Amino acid sequence: MRRVPGFAVASAVVAVASAGCVNGFRGSNVQIDLSPGTPVQAHVIGAPAAGELPANSHFTIYAIQEDPAQDRLFELDSFEVHRIVDPTSPCFIDVGAPHPGLHVTQYANQLAQDTGITNIASPPPTATEQQKIEMATALQRMTNVAALGSDMGIRAVTSASAAVYPPVAAGCGGPADQLPPTTCTDLASNQLRLKLCQAAWHADPDLFEGTDRVLTVPLGGVTHGMVDGLNPINHAPVGGAQLFVDHALENVDAYAIYTQTDGVAGPGTQLLFGRPTMPTRGVSHVHLVSPANPSLTAEMAVFADLGQDDVHF
Repeated sequence: MRRVPGFAVASAVVAVASAGCVNGFRGSNVQIDLSPGTPVQAHVIGAPAAGELPANSHFTIYAIQEDPAQDRLFELDSFEVHRIVDPTSPCFIDVGAPHPGLHVTQYANQLAQDTGITNIASPPPTATEQQKIEMATALQRMTNVAALGSDMGIRAVTSASAAVYPPVAAGCGGPADQLPPTTCTDLASNQLRLKLCQAAWHADPDLFEGTDRVLTVPLGGVTHGMVDGLNPINHAPVGGAQLFVDHALENVDAYAIYTQTDGVAGPGTQLLFGRPTMPTRGVSHVHLVSPANPSLTAEMAVFADLGQDDVHF
């Protein structure tokens, strides 16, 4: 058992089971609504801004069993919070037609070359109706990407990964193991970018890379849900995430969410803390509050021990 000041950190929650029972899956479903002020991971490229977490960090949910001698902390799962799209990421790309591997920030520029329409308000006489539609759609896509990736955009609760992308080359036609700069749109650059990005996602399936095309199906990694907020495109409310953990989560006195630096031992810095209540049979409710900022909160519902589910819907 690894110990930190004030806590004993263990690897599993010990649940008390009735003698003679044969149980199925003893895990639990944790559903969580994170408030809009939840810190977001910094952009892949660039220093963290105020209120952001470094890119090489993550969140961890802990269950706490209190003890007069020393409280015990049990790690349940880790996650990250990302903008649903990150235009600064070298792998924010299209993977399908018409230009696989093209960096999305260059989509409208590429369509302008394809259609010959450099001014949508005054297209050339030779432009077809289909080309006009494609160019107008490309411009609207760029507007949507800017809104989704802004500070007021959607934030996704995602899988956690310590993996990083290959370095970005100094220019087009760089080394085969380096990503082409985002402005390189030639066929060779697109193909190399696609190859290296897909290799990174294959090497670590938890490495998150979002896309504006299907918000719930990222290019890489897993989306567990969204932080509470509004979709800036249509102003529809979004929010709610869920995690399945391997622990039965019985006899838990409290829960906490910590921010941690990747690869650093210990629970890190406590972000949120709360105690469970059980207003509904078999379901615990936890109101978590930041000890440093009372306006930063989260609501969590814990469906404990799914192998002994006695909650009927």
